[in-house]
Amino acid sequence: MVAAKEHYYMSPEEYLEWEEKQPLKYEYMDGEVYAMTGGTIPHAAIALNLASMLKNHLRGKGCKILMSDAKVQVSEKGPYHYPDVIVSCDERDKKAMKFIQYPCLIVEVLSPSTEGFDRGKKFRNYRKIETLKEYVLVSAEQKLIEYFRVNDKGIWELYSFAENAELRLTSVDFNCPVEFIYEDVLLIDETENE
Repeated sequence: MVAAKEHYYMSPEEYLEWEEKQPLKYEYMDGEVYAMTGGTIPHAAIALNLASMLKNHLRGKGCKILMSDAKVQVSEKGPYHYPDVIVSCDERDKKAMKFIQYPCLIVEVLSPSTEGFDRGKKFRNYRKIETLKEYVLVSAEQKLIEYFRVNDKGIWELYSFAENAELRLTSVDFNCPVEFIYEDVLLIDETENE
């Protein structure tokens, strides 16, 4: 999804109340809101493929698997983000209605306009969530997944998975071939070569 900055300054409480009345979704950081606009078909298909597989894998295990219409609260003061896929298996999120606070896994599908933000400031924000164990970045231009996992010393490690590899998400004990995540997806680079 693409974020477009709006020029409003508000408290986290004002943001939560205000956003409920808006026709669009807005992310919130440092007192400012950013409108979330639609993504591409490959972006949506990749997120759906992964969310569907995670939902099937975690069925009956007490986890919430949500997509881009659900927001994550980093702290009571914000920021608030809308990841492409979120998984929380924390008991405290079971009755969540407005946002998830305790995710173990967050996935962002990269788009050219938001890739820098997803890798930079957004990832720095997400790392403040104590329950987060894995952060996954999925390219919509090529079959490539970058997977960040926090180790026992609290250091985030990067692993890359290309087309013929198998992705393994330890926080939810899930593996699948990278190819499955890209099932029925026409990548952006493929359309440029035609």
